[in-house]
Amino acid sequence: MNRRIAFFDFDGTITTKDTLLEFIRFSKGTMRFALGFLLNSPWLVAMKLKLISNQAAKERILTFFFGKQTLSLFEQQCAAFSSDILPGLIRPKALAEINRLREGGATVVIVSASPENWIRQWASQVEADLIATRLGIFTDKKGETRLTGSIDGANCYGEEKVDRIRQRFALPDYTEIYTYGDTGGDKPMLLLGTVSFYKPFR
Repeated sequence: MNRRIAFFDFDGTITTKDTLLEFIRFSKGTMRFALGFLLNSPWLVAMKLKLISNQAAKERILTFFFGKQTLSLFEQQCAAFSSDILPGLIRPKALAEINRLREGGATVVIVSASPENWIRQWASQVEADLIATRLGIFTDKKGETRLTGSIDGANCYGEEKVDRIRQRFALPDYTEIYTYGDTGGDKPMLLLGTVSFYKPFR
């Protein structure tokens, strides 16, 4: 039996922009967005120079903008972003490819370093499975669930994408594996494919 599965990076591959940046701008406003990145620029430069990890820099940004925010408010903002902003960021060719594969019987999986919270709704709409970064949460003294600002486990980036895929799917069971990505962080995942595409929808 011919079984097919396709793994898509999200930011930059399916979308035209980095959705983490766009979500921060959407939820916090342009002024706070600009100020926050100015104040945190030393950590972003350190990441570019490979002095700190991608995860450490991302957690710094997440903590600045969302640390201790209630999960309920965050999820409301994610739902609004997914409904109002995300559709305008989707590459039409990427959506057409997802639909083509799904209609042909392939399992479609989005694999993203961005938090799952604002991708989940859209992934469900296109009938795709989702593997993405998970955010840490805690319960405060009043019983309210809040974001820690940290990532729960590892950032879903680079080799972590491969590890998470292998945890979820028995790849030897598939005769065809399609992979789609657009950055160096996707290259380990691209190597899993029997057919791989780099920046295919530009």
